[in-house]
Formats: sequence, structure tokens, C-alpha cells
Amino acid sequence: MDFSSIDPISLIVSLMIAATPILLAGLGELVVEKSGVLNLGVEGMMIIGAIAGFAMAVETENPYLGMLAAMGAGAVLALLFGILTQFLLSNQVATGLALTLFGLGLAALLGHSYTGIKPPSVDKLNISFLTDIPVLGRILFNHDAVVYFSIFMVFVLWWFLNRSRAGLVLRAVGESHDAAHSLGYNVLLIRMLAIMFGGAMAGLGGAYFSLIRVPQWTEGMTAGAGWIALALVVFSSWKPGRLLIGAYLFGGISVLEINLQIVGVGISPAYLKMTPYLVTIIVLVIMSSDRRRASLNAPASLGRSFHASH
Repeated sequence: MDFSSIDPISLIVSLMIAATPILLAGLGELVVEKSGVLNLGVEGMMIIGAIAGFAMAVETENPYLGMLAAMGAGAVLALLFGILTQFLLSNQVATGLALTLFGLGLAALLGHSYTGIKPPSVDKLNISFLTDIPVLGRILFNHDAVVYFSIFMVFVLWWFLNRSRAGLVLRAVGESHDAAHSLGYNVLLIRMLAIMFGGAMAGLGGAYFSLIRVPQWTEGMTAGAGWIALALVVFSSWKPGRLLIGAYLFGGISVLEINLQIVGVGISPAYLKMTPYLVTIIVLVIMSSDRRRASLNAPASLGRSFHASH
């Protein structure tokens, strides 16, 4: 085993790339849950975003149009979830699981003809005088625009949830939809907008897989990233800053697992591949070991249906 072949700087760069789709999907789900809705269909929205973005990018030869298409596809699937759960009052957990199964099946069907095709490449934002900075230049200033967008959205959502009136209203709906309704707020509209935002972010996260991280279409390529994003929302106690840390922690473990295989660590690849998911389970167990700690920041109305006649 030759650990000298692992470049720490390249490892950190790969970590940021691996964390980006999970961070995007997690931020979207955080907003959804802050409104009091539990959407377990993140995986389905991500995989639909992956194929929609890939198909649009290939057909138009423009990866950015592909990303917009991915966000639109994710939002449409989320809209379906919203109609079923908010207007038809279906069970949120069951509907979210059905959404994931539907998304996986539909993506496999749509993506059949795109297997083996290479999408147009996404350029990195290479600013010479910044990328030439020793060490930090390669780590911080040699990424594609989506990496920076994901980090930017962490700060935007922190400000939105903690400093803006609209964010306060969203949180009020998530804490007590009945009280928010009695104050004259349109609970269903607010939740539908939050749900569609979450779908758009998940779709963009899916497109990041197929256009940037693994620039090709492969059936089931999100490989459980949506479930990890859901777990990270709980791990972060519904706070954007902690979600960033959690996403980068998971990304680091994923990248380390690949590098350990390359250097020939004498552990079965199957065990290494399950490490990130095992760590996520352990984190969730630790977080939920103290009920008060786990629910410290959880929206009080999370998962509860609202009816205007209440």
C-alpha cells in the first residue's frame, strides 16, 4: 500500500465535487421540511433531474440548459407530490416513497436511448490569478459554477430563514399551520412553493451527477444520494450551515473510500462502499439518542396534513 500516491489537495477538490449534489438536494429538502412537509421522494426527483438534464444537454449541446431542464423536471415531480399531499391529503410518507419508485422507473425508461452518449462538458471557472495561489488556488478556485452556487445557497437560505419576513412566515407555517392560517397566511400556497423549490434543487443535484460528476447516463446513478440528503437534514438539525458540514463529511468519506481502493487497502470493496452509508446511520442514531436534542429544531407540524376548514 502506497499512501503517498494520494494527493491531499486533489482529495479535498474531489470531496467538494462529491458533496455538491447531496448539498443541493439537502438544502431543498430543508426548506420543504421547514414548511412542515416531509417529502421522501428526493431520490426520485434527483434521478428525474439527472435524465432530464442529460437529455436536454445532449440535444441542445448546452449543459446549462440541461441544468435548467433538470430543475424544471424536479419541480414538476414535486408539484405532483404537492397536489397529492396538500390538496388530496394523501399520506406524505407513502406518497414520497411512491414518488421515488415512479421517478426511478420513469428515468430508466427515458434514459434507455441515452446510454453510452457523452454530454457536453461544463467548464470550470478558472480565474488565473486566483487558481495560481499555492494550495488554496487549487482547492477553492478551480471548480465549476454549480459548486459555488451550492455554497452560495447555504448563505442565502440561512439569511432567508433567519432574517427575512418570508422566511419567518415559512417557519411559522412549519411550526403551526393552524396558527399561520388564522393570521391570514395561505398555508397551501406557501407549502406548494417550498415543495417545488425542493424539487428544483433535487433536480439540479441529479443533473450534477449526469453532467459533471459522472458525465454520462447510467440507470440508478444517484445510488441513494437522495436518502443521504434526507438523513443530513436531520443530522443538521434543520440548519443550512450544519448541512454544509454534513454534506462535506459524507463527500469526504465517499472520496476516501475510492482512494483506499486505489492504493490497495486489504479490505473488500463492498465494505468500503457501504462505509458512507454506515457512517450516516451511526450519525442519525447518535442524533436521535437524545429525543430533545433530535427534535430541538424540528418543525412542530412536520408531516402533518393541513385542511383549510381547521
